[in-house]
Amino acid sequence: MSNSSNRSTLTERGMRIAEGRIPKLAAKAGHEAYWTTLKLTGGVTLKMSNGQMVERKIDGSVKVIKNLPVGKRVKLGTVLKRVK
Repeated sequence: MSNSSNRSTLTERGMRIAEGRIPKLAAKAGHEAYWTTLKLTGGVTLKMSNGQMVERKIDGSVKVIKNLPVGKRVKLGTVLKRVK
């Protein structure tokens, strides 16, 4: 008998619980990637913050690189298509 036959089938409830963990896991992975990047690059990343492109260092200091133009507001659910 194989081990796969001993596994229990995932129920709808179990699947919903597992799917509910995805946002937390994704946020954790994003934060870990951010800090890993800071460490690997000598402590510098570029980030968009409050309409500005900023350079952020591992010590928390921030330097404004460029002011960015205000983006176009889009209603939730709008599907955008690339113009060819």
